[in-house]
Amino acid sequence: MWLVVGLGNPGPKYERNRHNVGFRVVDELARRHALGAWKGNKLGGDATSGLLATPGGRVKATLLKPMEYMNLSGFAVQKTAAFHDVPVERIAVVHDEIDLDFGTIRVKVGGGHGGHNGLRSMIDQLGDNAFTRVRWGVGKPGPQAGTASGGDPRAGAGDKNVAGWVLADFPSAQQSDVDTLINRAADAIEAILGRGAKAAMNDFNSSSLASNSRA
Repeated sequence: MWLVVGLGNPGPKYERNRHNVGFRVVDELARRHALGAWKGNKLGGDATSGLLATPGGRVKATLLKPMEYMNLSGFAVQKTAAFHDVPVERIAVVHDEIDLDFGTIRVKVGGGHGGHNGLRSMIDQLGDNAFTRVRWGVGKPGPQAGTASGGDPRAGAGDKNVAGWVLADFPSAQQSDVDTLINRAADAIEAILGRGAKAAMNDFNSSSLASNSRA
């Protein structure tokens, strides 16, 4: 049994934001594997469960979208993991990542939160960071967005710029690529569940949308 978490914020206002790519990836997994309707529960999230066809065979999984906003995501994850008796090592989460360029999907096990409030909340509530991440690159706001003289956009005045960046929708010119990357991130989840994180890293960490288009 696996728990697959998509991070995002609830409500139509945030639906197409960069910060909500996690929700969109688990929606794609639910669609392609014909899982049941998403249902809210007392655990703090919307969930659906079933068997996912993976490169290693059919795997039972619960998909979760925390519904308590990003900085409180860990509460629903911890409660759902406890309810289904899922260890941290069998939790996979999909999230946006500003430290990766747009078009990049990377698989990683463990590590810190890197300033991502959803990951921060998960680590705090689980008391562990050993879950697997599918990091969906959204890039950083450039100087035109007010980032201070090339410094870390997570720090100081740049904080507001990063928040505005991840809480904005993708530009229309990127929509086709966004759809491709949502599918690629869903493929990465299937690889993790079916063949393990190490195999998924080998498959997904050496390429990007740009390199694929050149191939």
